Amino acid sequence: MNQLIFLVIGVFLFSLGSVFGYYARQSIAKKQADTIELKLQSRIAKTKEIAEQILSEAKQKAKNTLAVAQKEFDGRRTELFQTERLVLKRENILEQKISGFEEKQQEFQEKVAKLKSIKENLETMRQEAIDSLERVSNLSREEAKKELLQNVEKEYQQDILERMRKLEKEGWEKYEKKAKELLAMAIQRFGLSQAQEITTTTVSLPSEEIKGRIIGKEGRNIRTLEKLTGTEIIVDETPEAVVISGFDPVRRQIAKFALEKLIKDGRIQPARIEEQVEAAAKEINSQIKEAGETAVFDAGIVGLDPKVIQLLGRLRFRTSYGQNVLLHSIEVAHLASALAAEVGANAQVAKKAGLLHDIGKSVDHQVEGSHTDIGIKILERFGVEKEVILAMKSHHEEYPAETLEAVLVQTADQISGARPGARKDTVENYLKRLGELENVAKSFAGVEKAWALQAGREIRVFVKPGEIDDLAAKNLAKAIAKRIQEELRYPGEIKVNVIRELRVTEYAK
Repeated sequence: MNQLIFLVIGVFLFSLGSVFGYYARQSIAKKQADTIELKLQSRIAKTKEIAEQILSEAKQKAKNTLAVAQKEFDGRRTELFQTERLVLKRENILEQKISGFEEKQQEFQEKVAKLKSIKENLETMRQEAIDSLERVSNLSREEAKKELLQNVEKEYQQDILERMRKLEKEGWEKYEKKAKELLAMAIQRFGLSQAQEITTTTVSLPSEEIKGRIIGKEGRNIRTLEKLTGTEIIVDETPEAVVISGFDPVRRQIAKFALEKLIKDGRIQPARIEEQVEAAAKEINSQIKEAGETAVFDAGIVGLDPKVIQLLGRLRFRTSYGQNVLLHSIEVAHLASALAAEVGANAQVAKKAGLLHDIGKSVDHQVEGSHTDIGIKILERFGVEKEVILAMKSHHEEYPAETLEAVLVQTADQISGARPGARKDTVENYLKRLGELENVAKSFAGVEKAWALQAGREIRVFVKPGEIDDLAAKNLAKAIAKRIQEELRYPGEIKVNVIRELRVTEYAK
């Protein structure tokens, strides 16, 4: 019973506590809700204030921007109006100018038409006057023109000649002086000693009895030596000497070396001769190589093919009119280089072309063609520069000079060949050259006779005074000089003197 009461009381108390707890919780929740709502309302109000402030600032900025834009628009519109007025003003001015130009053009066309009409009238009158003059003078216009020019030429002939002489004298004196200075400087700086070489070589003997051993039994020794060397051994009455004769210097030198070794050895027989000739040929080849290397070193040129140097060395045993070709080539290289340095040309190209200009002579007896063409082929084969080939190929005027270096190499070649004592010439070639000079001069009309003087350095031409006047004599001298340059080959220069003499004789009776 008591337990039931306690149970009922407990249930009642629990129910009462639950109701009280519910209302208490509702009251607390309501208080908390009122607090959140107040916070939210406070935040909403604050947010509205910030938004209104931002909106107010934005409106103010928009108002300012609009004001600036309106001001800029007003300024642009004012400028546009001013530009429009200026364009209209210029259009008016342009229209006025166009109108004035059209008026002037119309006036110009009228004047042109008027002048054309006047020109036609003048031409007609001129033609009528010419026809009248031709009828009166019985001469055509071309005949009258020719006669007038002849009269003017005769009247002022002396003045023209004097003026021509004066101009030529001034120009020639100026350039001749400069040219002489350059040539004298180059010759003085790079003059090499010159010695003529002949086609014979003398070998000294220790005694006269050696001559018999050289000849051998029935002449077999001397025949063997001549056959192997391609020379002629002359054993005559010259005491203690024999002479080796031949046009090939290399063969003469081989024969000389072989014969000297045979004389020194004492054993002179065909088999021994063959051995010594072979040994002498090897010795000469070694000297050829050394000579080529020395020449290249003296000229200061690098980069040449060894075979080109070998061919260059062969020129040591080659002569031209008695002049050693290798010494001549070295001298031409130095002269051409000096001249090139003075006139502003390529000194290295001129020097290289001068050294190699006669390289074709090293094999000209083995290959057909002129030594110039052979030299061109050699240099092209071994890859020598094109400008060097162009500079060397015209040194004998077989090809036209295409560069300044070519002219300088040609000049240096002529200087070296024309040195006193550098070369010798035969009487036949000398007389032939003089005869060619005289024949060239005599081939012109009006020439009475011609004489070549000073070893072909000057030619005097006597003309017929009745056929050649002073002006024609001047032109004749130029024509003869030009023909000599084109047709003949000669060292240095040739002076052409045309002489016209008129003698008038009368007798007083």
